[in-house]
Amino acid sequence: MRDAVVTAAGDRIRWAELPGQGPARVYLHGLGASSPAYFAAVAAHPLLAGRRSLLVDLLGFGLSDRPTDFGYTFEAHADAVAAALESAGVEQAEVVAHSMGGCVAVLLAARHPRLVSRLVLVDSPLDRVIPRPPAPGRSGLAWFTEEEFLAGGWRDVRAAVGPHWWSTMRLAGLEALHRSGMEFTREVMDQLRGVLVGLSLPRTFLWPERDGTFPRAEQLAASGVRMVPVPDCGHNIMLDNPEGFARAVAEALAGDGAPGGVAGSAVAGREEELCATLS
Repeated sequence: MRDAVVTAAGDRIRWAELPGQGPARVYLHGLGASSPAYFAAVAAHPLLAGRRSLLVDLLGFGLSDRPTDFGYTFEAHADAVAAALESAGVEQAEVVAHSMGGCVAVLLAARHPRLVSRLVLVDSPLDRVIPRPPAPGRSGLAWFTEEEFLAGGWRDVRAAVGPHWWSTMRLAGLEALHRSGMEFTREVMDQLRGVLVGLSLPRTFLWPERDGTFPRAEQLAASGVRMVPVPDCGHNIMLDNPEGFARAVAEALAGDGAPGGVAGSAVAGREEELCATLS
C-alpha cells in the first residue's frame, strides 16, 4: 500500500501498486467503490499485467482518508488524484476509470494533461443524473439534504444498494458519498461530455453491449472516441466479464487511438449508481 498527502490539511490518498514497467497505468473506481476491490484481478490479467499499475482509492473512499471539509466535486477529486500521481512520480499515465471515476479521469486529463496519455472510460455516467424531485417509490441521495443523509438517511441507501455494493460503500465517508453523488446533475454531465469531446488524446469508451446504443454515441465517435460494446456484462464490466474487459482494454491501449466509431462487440449489472437506482 502506498500513499500521498493531497490536501493542505494533510489528507492522504492511498493506492495498491503492482510493480512493472512504465508508463504507469492508473485505475480509478466508481461511486462508493474501491479500486483494489474492483480492479485487482483484471490488472493482473495476462493481457494487462507487467505494467506499473496504481489502483487508486479516491479521497473519501476505500482506504483513503475521509475528510469532512473536502468539497468532493469532480474537479476537486481530479486535483487530489493529480497530487497523488505527482508524488508517485507518474507522468503520461494510461488511465482506466469506471463509472464516476471516468468523470474524474476526464477532468484529470483536461486539468493536468502531462499526467495522462490515454483514457479508457468504463461505462461512465455521461448521461445519467439524479432526478429532482426523486422518482416516486425510490429511496436514495436525492431524497436527502446532506444534513438528513448524515443524520440517518444513509441507512436507506444501505438497504437500497444491497450487500455487494455496500461492502465497499460502507468504507466511504458519508460526506464524500453524498457530495460526490450529488455531482450527477445535467449541467455537470453536459460539461463533462463537452470536455471529453474536446480532448485530443486517445480515448476509448466501454459499455455493456446489452444496454444497446449508448446515448449520443455518435457525438463521441465523431470527436474520435472509440466506442466499444462489451458482451456478457452489466455496469461492473471488469467483475462481470473480466476476460472481455481485459481484451477490450488491452486493444484500446495498444491502438493509436485515431479511429472513432463503434467497434465490434467481439472485443467488447451497469453499476446502478445513485444517479439512477437510488433516486
